[in-house]
Amino acid sequence: MNKKKAAVVGGTVAVLVTGGVAFAYWTSTGTGTGSAEVGTSLDWKVEIDAVPGTLAPGSGTVEVDFHVTNESDGVQNLQGAVATVVDTSDPGCTAADFAISNTSVTTGDVASSGTVDGTFELEMLNRAVNQDACKGATVNLQVSVN
Repeated sequence: MNKKKAAVVGGTVAVLVTGGVAFAYWTSTGTGTGSAEVGTSLDWKVEIDAVPGTLAPGSGTVEVDFHVTNESDGVQNLQGAVATVVDTSDPGCTAADFAISNTSVTTGDVASSGTVDGTFELEMLNRAVNQDACKGATVNLQVSVN
């Protein structure tokens, strides 16, 4: 046999041999289960900066800065803030001696560990009553956010 014929015969034999071989495999299915824990919202952390200067009846407003921090693991939506005078260190000096206005904070989504700055204006009113109890008093402020 010459080389050409041998190659053709060899190829034909190879095709016939492999054509008769069966391939075997197994099939299967499966599932797996797992779980994930969903976090929860946390209260906002609110810090009020020191009030610049001192207050006096009718002396005008001072701008007070505050900061709101998201301490949760996820994004939380800040919808607003309300600043108030809670009380003072002297019972004769009341929240009625003061006014808060123009509370401002950027609302919207705040990322985990993100901080948003805000401001409000604080004023000691010049009322038609003796306000001597307010001399040297500490005014306790609060900013509530939601």
